[in-house]
Amino acid sequence: MGFERRVLLLAFLSGVPGVALALILLWTQPFSSQLRASLTILLVAVWALLAYRLREGVVRPIQTLSNMMAALLEGDYSIRTRAPRQQDALGLAFQEINSLGQTLREQRLGALDATSLLRKVMEEIDTAVFAFDDGPRLRLVNRAGERLLGQPAERLVGKDASELGLDGSLAGGAPRTIEARFSGRAGRWEVRATEFRQGGLPHRLLMLTDLSRALREEEREAWQRLVRVLGHEINNSLTPIVSIADSLRDRAQHERAAEEFAEDLDHGLGVITSRAAALRRFMSAHARLARLPRPQSAPLDVGTWVRRVLALETRMAVTLEPGPDTVIRADGDQLDQALINVVRNAVEAAAETGGGVRVRWVLERDALEIDVEDEGPGLPVSANLFVPFFTTKPQGNGIGLLLSRQIAEAHGGSLLLESRTSGKGTVARLRLPWAG
Repeated sequence: MGFERRVLLLAFLSGVPGVALALILLWTQPFSSQLRASLTILLVAVWALLAYRLREGVVRPIQTLSNMMAALLEGDYSIRTRAPRQQDALGLAFQEINSLGQTLREQRLGALDATSLLRKVMEEIDTAVFAFDDGPRLRLVNRAGERLLGQPAERLVGKDASELGLDGSLAGGAPRTIEARFSGRAGRWEVRATEFRQGGLPHRLLMLTDLSRALREEEREAWQRLVRVLGHEINNSLTPIVSIADSLRDRAQHERAAEEFAEDLDHGLGVITSRAAALRRFMSAHARLARLPRPQSAPLDVGTWVRRVLALETRMAVTLEPGPDTVIRADGDQLDQALINVVRNAVEAAAETGGGVRVRWVLERDALEIDVEDEGPGLPVSANLFVPFFTTKPQGNGIGLLLSRQIAEAHGGSLLLESRTSGKGTVARLRLPWAG
């Protein structure tokens, strides 16, 4: 028998003694049969009405409390019940369930706010964050992780760590520093890994921080300070040397000196003047590394930009493999200089072997990639290609590649040099942000 029926039965049974006594008294009195029947029907009706009313008074509050609990279990914390004014047991129960709903609502809002903040922080930080289950399969990745692997989260989640090339980073102790290449991007990475539990199951959190850019920033700042000091000191010395050499040369030409002495003096002073002027030009060129202005972004059509730069190269016909038409926001003047330097290096390398040069661009999810591929002798065995003043060319000054990479990184991009996978030669890969 259900609870409601038991309550109704008990309500009827509780009234049996009183009703029975009332009927006995009624039927023993000298009333007419019609009056007795009417009073009997009235008494039984009142008895049944009171029993049902008692049942409703017990069952309805319990049903209300049950509905409230079901709503809380389903995550609906907005439902409230109107508590009785009396401070009895039922009123206290309603007050407590309302307080529980309010507390759960506040906790849920706090959890949602904290989750939203955590997601925002994970999206904005530069550290790539990956969460793996015990598979280990990827369960969570932030925006930096998507950029690192070159794919959106929809394609990454669910894949095994070995498929993503992260199994080596998950293994071993942490924190540590590794040399690795991800999606064509090589560099030094700080690896941090820790364990956590979710839903009672073990998970592993992996964080990869790019150290290369930070190290290059420190390196560039150090070179900039050095260049500024060198430029100041050398220019201070060159100015009087040039002035005095010119003065002596003019005086020697007007003085009545021996013809042989005048010729030697004129030649020596001419050498001093020319070498001092060359040194001044050398320092002025290198000082550009310390004075590169911030990019002034404006809409730039990629096809027009690349064709404009290639038209400046007259020593060799460069093959162009155009990609999709697109527009980026960048400093056109600075990117002209960056691409000119890269194309010039490729042409000079290809000229050594009689090979060719190809330029193409492709669009990825959030980046524009421009590849300049030459059929030259390949990359030299040196780690100093991006070090200021280092050059492998007899007439080079050692700032072209460094300046190009500095311009790319000022735009939020990168410049990489890689060996070709098919045949000899080098690929210079210029990556720039693209909003899509």
